[in-house]
Amino acid sequence: MKPGSPEKYDYQYERNGTANIFVAVDFKGGKRDITVTDRRTQKDFAHYIKHLIDNVFTKAKKLRIIMDNLNTHTYISILRNFPLREALRIMKKIELIHTPKHASWLNIAEIEINVMDTECTGRRINNKELLINETKAFQNNRNKNKSTIQWNFTKEKADKKLSKYYIS
Repeated sequence: MKPGSPEKYDYQYERNGTANIFVAVDFKGGKRDITVTDRRTQKDFAHYIKHLIDNVFTKAKKLRIIMDNLNTHTYISILRNFPLREALRIMKKIELIHTPKHASWLNIAEIEINVMDTECTGRRINNKELLINETKAFQNNRNKNKSTIQWNFTKEKADKKLSKYYIS
């Protein structure tokens, strides 16, 4: 330290743990589900999908789930984590649709996550219980207000924007 110089110190990042947040959105109906898990394994994914079918979107004949290409986001995850009869029941109720690589912005849940980050989780939250409480309050408020997402992207716009990724 020299006289007249400001004191300098190094910030040491201290991790208080990690968590995974699953987000599912019915963007036209204004309904969403946000679930916090410790990890994002095949088992976590499979149980989250079952939760959506059995507890959240119970009246849906089929859930079309648009998501990124994470290696756990597969039908195999469901087959490996439930008895065959239960896995088949779950898989019959869903259609997994993966966004193209380099096009995660096509995933509407990413829009919801951005809103959640802006209004709720865009800061360090130092314990899982607080994270659960905050995300549930956010979810409940958005669901109560039936907050929808205005999706203006058309097939024609997708064809034009993504044509370089198509195989002719």
